[in-house]
Amino acid sequence: MTENTVARRPRMCVAVFACVALVALVLDRITKNMALSSLTTDHDISVIPGLLSLRLLHNPGASLGMGSSTTWLISLLAIVASIALFVAGVITTDWRWAVCLGLAFGGAVGNLIDRVMYATGFLDGRVVDFLNYGWSVGNVADIWLMVAGIGLVLLIVLSVPFRPTREGATDTTSNDDMTETR
Repeated sequence: MTENTVARRPRMCVAVFACVALVALVLDRITKNMALSSLTTDHDISVIPGLLSLRLLHNPGASLGMGSSTTWLISLLAIVASIALFVAGVITTDWRWAVCLGLAFGGAVGNLIDRVMYATGFLDGRVVDFLNYGWSVGNVADIWLMVAGIGLVLLIVLSVPFRPTREGATDTTSNDDMTETR
């Protein structure tokens, strides 16, 4: 691997992160706007009978409506998480991490936008949900967050390095040092 290739890798990963995050965020915003303009809170539209329907819901809480009385705290945590995901997405030098972090960032920011945009008080806005699974109602941002979470767990389990070292880089401990201590 040439030095020029190594120098381009961080920029390429930032570009991957940015593109994935942007596409995830745009798709989330488009679908939420479509839901707001065509769905109601009192009527389900069946998509896959028994599995998926569409129904508009404004969720003040986190997943499954938990924490609905502390929406401001959920919003603050979402801001901190978004900043952490952004920093991680910018510093990773592995495209797989960049994809997963981009999806997570796009999903987190998508729901955070709702919490800010629809707030009547301090960060107390509600997230637009419309995908009714029967046991839960979510949105496209939630799908991105779930896919990203699964991807990140797989990257960790498979020991994919967050910042791979350059090929041919030497370790600080050489084999000669190890044989002398035996």
